[in-house]
Amino acid sequence: MMLADPDLPHGPEELNAAARTPFDPQRRLAFKTRRPLCAGVIALADAASFAVCILMSSAIGGAAGLASDLAVIGCAALCLNWLCGLYPSDRLHAQEILRRRALTTGLVMVLVAGYGGVVRGNWAQTLESEAVFLIAVALQTPLRMMARMGLYRAGLWGTPTDFICHPDLTGKLEACFAAHWHYGLIPASGNGAIAATSYLPDSQEALDLRRRYADVVVLADLPDLRVSGLNPADLGGAVGLWLGRSTHGGTGAVKRAIDLAIAIPALIVSAPVVLLAAAAIWIADPGPVHYIQEREGFRGAKLRVFKLRTMYRDAESRLQDLLRSNPAARDEWQSHFKLRNDPRVLPVIGRFLRVSSVDELPQLLNVISGEMSIVGPRPFPEYHLAAMPPEFRVKRRSVVPGITGLWQISARSEADLAQQQQLDEHYIDNQSIWLDLQIVLGTFAALVGRKGAY
Repeated sequence: MMLADPDLPHGPEELNAAARTPFDPQRRLAFKTRRPLCAGVIALADAASFAVCILMSSAIGGAAGLASDLAVIGCAALCLNWLCGLYPSDRLHAQEILRRRALTTGLVMVLVAGYGGVVRGNWAQTLESEAVFLIAVALQTPLRMMARMGLYRAGLWGTPTDFICHPDLTGKLEACFAAHWHYGLIPASGNGAIAATSYLPDSQEALDLRRRYADVVVLADLPDLRVSGLNPADLGGAVGLWLGRSTHGGTGAVKRAIDLAIAIPALIVSAPVVLLAAAAIWIADPGPVHYIQEREGFRGAKLRVFKLRTMYRDAESRLQDLLRSNPAARDEWQSHFKLRNDPRVLPVIGRFLRVSSVDELPQLLNVISGEMSIVGPRPFPEYHLAAMPPEFRVKRRSVVPGITGLWQISARSEADLAQQQQLDEHYIDNQSIWLDLQIVLGTFAALVGRKGAY
């Protein structure tokens, strides 16, 4: 695998004139809207295959139950396809698409056999359902091809891409991806939303590229063109190695659905707890029981975070007095931006709210509005972010901030700045639905055990 070419000129400006083009926010908008549109159209093509089979089944005498079973099976298959990154199924080699389709098809058939045959004991209808399901799967291939071709001819398929590499390779790559447009990297000649490189850039180059482009991919070798030495087989059949983001197809939509499924019931259930906590805050220190703090959100957008007040109203002056008079507290603050014995925290109720994280419950409103997620890097105050490296701040902006995160379940208040950065970077680089679920479960364990909380 080729990580870098010592003879390659460093810096994207030296590699390709297209990289000098300032980033246009409209390109990011197009990047964010085109691919979900394509995903939806391909999913509709798959759904159409099930609709055809359902209509055929309904026309057959004595098959009333079969049509309803097919509707459920079709919905399950569409969800599994989405989770496996088959919508819109670009940026993958054909053999990888085949593997994933075989995986989802096999899993659906196992589930159908388990429920229809084993649980309901109706093997005759189960076998009939599976046979019609296989017919629907066979229909999906031509329907997908027609949908994809229609999107391409309409100029909607794929993402405009700048190829940044040696001049003698640029033309070959552009010609290759123009011919094999199904990969979805459409040559853009200086107006791309994606940067495709033929080598792994160093950290500064990667940072520059991430600032200019919505995404950066280090291209793997193609069947008829050796590019970087990266093997698609080692990258899960992907067309390249994506830098600085998770590449699990459909993750964003599923993550948003999970956020809403958790946040809406949690907000309803926790409302009485929030009201009782608000009353206790007012008794301890009469005044506003909540506060709104402006923090940095996704893509650097301003985020208004809602929290229950756990500190005295003159908390800032109390903090400054302590830092001036107590060197040990000053050192602790500079390394953690938290204090184990914080004079700002309200007695009893303030500490309870912070240890139990009840003060964070109003942020469920931020989750419902889409400004935050249940899981993600915490949106830090500006003074906290200012102590972090600029390139790390850029990386943090690439994901939606969350109510809980990896460092909350790993160390909570005990993590210093370096450990916070390490844990957040690990999450950003490896985010997935399963990691999110692990963190959600770990959050309950951390709250019960009060690990590292103060």
